[in-house]
Amino acid sequence: MCTGGCAKCLGTTLIPLAVLCTLANILLFFPGGKVVENNVHITDEVWYFGGILGSGVLMTFPALVFLGLKNNDCCGCCGNESCGKRFAMFSSIIFAAVGVLGAGYCFVLSAVALNRGPKCYTGTQWTYPFQDGNYLANHTLWNMCLSPENIVPWNLTLFSLLLVMSGIQAVLCGIQVVNGLFGTICGDCKCCGCCG
Repeated sequence: MCTGGCAKCLGTTLIPLAVLCTLANILLFFPGGKVVENNVHITDEVWYFGGILGSGVLMTFPALVFLGLKNNDCCGCCGNESCGKRFAMFSSIIFAAVGVLGAGYCFVLSAVALNRGPKCYTGTQWTYPFQDGNYLANHTLWNMCLSPENIVPWNLTLFSLLLVMSGIQAVLCGIQVVNGLFGTICGDCKCCGCCG
């Protein structure tokens, strides 16, 4: 497959993942699917916008660059037609690195949030009642959270989705780093023919 075609395929996959990560982060602002009375009652990791900034906004830049690589017109430089395509593939490596950073940010935040558990009302105060992910294997501990209703499965589901999707995004951007290196070294198949 041509390096530009591979990049376009990766970009096409990253766009829906970025949208889903953004939606998952927005849903986390509504614990248990309800509007909270006080913003202090929302889990702290939600306010770091891992899904919105990291796997959402930061991921759109590499995705759009990857989508545009297939249609690059191979504009030449210094009389060499394949130079333009090679430079575009080289620049895609930089954008792929930005994508890895954004996805990594979301991944780490989601892992921390899953380990820490949600903020909830335990009957006396709003706090984090769980220690080091102990609630993940012991579902009876979920009863410690009295309010918001169903906050534990809500946070667990959405942060798990963010963790998985950001992991996939990081892998896809990593693939583009390798693809971009091949494209930089030998150009796209349309330009120099050595890859196709």
